[in-house]
This record gives sequence, structure tokens and C-alpha cells, in this order.
Amino acid sequence: MIDKTVNAAADEQSPQHWSNLREAGTARGMLFLVWINQTFGREIFSIVLYPVTAYFFVFKPVARRASLEFLKTHAQVYPDYWAHKPGYRDVLLHFYAFGQSVLDKTLAWGSPIDEKEFESAHEEKLAELLQREEGRLIIGSHLGNLEYCRGFVQRYKQRTINALVYDQHSANFVNVMQRLYPASRINIFQVDALDVAMILRLRARIEAGEWIFIAGDRVPVTGGVRTVPVTFMQREAQLPIGPYVLAKVLQCNVELMFSYRKAKKVYFSFVHFSDCVSIPRQNSQALFQAYAQQYASALEEETAKAPLQWFNFYPFWEDAKSTGLAPQPQEKNYD
Repeated sequence: MIDKTVNAAADEQSPQHWSNLREAGTARGMLFLVWINQTFGREIFSIVLYPVTAYFFVFKPVARRASLEFLKTHAQVYPDYWAHKPGYRDVLLHFYAFGQSVLDKTLAWGSPIDEKEFESAHEEKLAELLQREEGRLIIGSHLGNLEYCRGFVQRYKQRTINALVYDQHSANFVNVMQRLYPASRINIFQVDALDVAMILRLRARIEAGEWIFIAGDRVPVTGGVRTVPVTFMQREAQLPIGPYVLAKVLQCNVELMFSYRKAKKVYFSFVHFSDCVSIPRQNSQALFQAYAQQYASALEEETAKAPLQWFNFYPFWEDAKSTGLAPQPQEKNYD
């Protein structure tokens, strides 16, 4: 039987919940940027992106504050990465990196990624994993770009990808991409909740040897009822239990995937998470928290290397959600 937490009642959403904050860009705007890239090349696209970045910097105050909060927290925990105290110039660079990722997200649907663009951690292990026939659950994040999995499909034609997304901000984009690239082997499931019918559909996909992708770093649309507290960069955050509920029901191998831009390369890292997630009812809360913390620790390890690839532009930590303004980390000497 599916755990009762799957159908838990929804909490009232905070105005600062990510689903209440409009994502930057629209499907039409994304396609316009793709047209610029196709017509004039990436260099011209990158120039056009500067005023676009400035616009969002000025008119997206919640995202601007969330970016600065994140970068300052990162600098506090990982000062060796920074030669200076992060400020608004770094926020602009952060937004600019996101703009580049929007183009990558779109191109990943229809254009093969050249193998020369890949940099993979543990290449032999990754190749072995991709050759296996059994289906598996992949827990990803909004560090970098999940759509880079399109590159895997180009290298391993038999592999079909299924991505679970919330439809509040992605429906238009997904529909446009599926119309433009109907041959893509990426299937999108737009879900608000994991009900019995959806679970059965996903189980059939796993049994067919397909992969299912789900993000593990955003509080569900229904609010905090389905979350547990974790420590992320020495501060408390709430992470969803949905990926581990799904893993428990599907009873398949679970991996973590991190994929982000690293200079001109696309960096991939696969981390084995569990052969089989088991969560007895009598100790479910503690186990959910342990699994979520395992994920949070792996996510932090990768985020430490590429902070400008962190694309959660909303108040992420618990002490920042009431106002959207986080307390400033203690000052650090960057001399």
C-alpha cells in the first residue's frame, strides 16, 4: 500500500514559496533566444543576454535577494572559493549563468550534445551504469540543468527518460518543446501528487527498463506537510520526501545525478544512493529525514564547486522564508 504521506493534506502556501514566484522567462521568450543563437551564434546570444539579465536583476527583487543570500552563505561556508565578499555584481553573474542555462535547456531537447562537451566523474562506472538494462530512479536538482540528460539519450539510443515536473511554470515550455521535437526520447509527466494511477504508470516504466528523473531540492506545491528538515550549508532547510516515497513504492535502484556547466564543459556526476529504499512505518519520519540528509549532503558537495550554477531563486532556508530576506552571515575576511 502506498504510504499515507503521499496523500497528505496540503498546507497553506507561503507567498515566498517557489511555486508562487513566477519563473523568469516564457516559452516564447526562450524560443526567441534560441532563434538568436541559431541565426547569429552563441557569441551574439551571449551579448543579447546582458540586457535581459539586467532586466531581471531590476524587476525580480525576491530572486535578487535570494541569490545574494545564497552566495553570501556559500562564501561563509566555503571561503576558499571566493577572492572577495559576494555582492550584486556576483548576483548579476548568477542571473547571467541562469540565462545561459535556459538556452542549454532548450537546445538539449532537439540538438545532440557533442561528446567532446562532456566531462564525467568516474567515466567507466557511468558507462557501465548506462549499459545496464534495468530501470532506475534518478534524483536530480536545480543545480545546473536536468535537461542535459538528453546527451545520454544521444549516446545510448535505447535509453528512454521520464521526468516528473510540477506543471505550474513548465507546462507551456514542455508543450512547445514536445511539438518542436516529437522524436525526443524524453517524456514529461506533469504531476501535482503521486496518486495510485501515477505510481502504476511509473512502475510500468521502470519494469520496461526506463529511467525516471525527479528533483529532490524543492518543497512540493502542497507545502511543508511532505517535507523534513535537513542541514544544508550549516543552516536548516526543508526538503521533500516525495523522491523517497516514490523510491519505496517502485523498489528499484536509486541514483543521484548532478549535471552543470563547468567552463565550456558539461559536467556529470552520478552518485549511488540505494539499491532499494526501505521505510518501515514505525520509523518512517526518521528514515525519511536520513534519506533527505544523505541527498542534501551530496547536493552540497557539488554546489560547493559551482555556486553560480545554483538555480533556486527563492528563499531556501527556514530562517529566510517569512520575509524573503535572510539574516546576513557573519562577516569574513577575504583579503
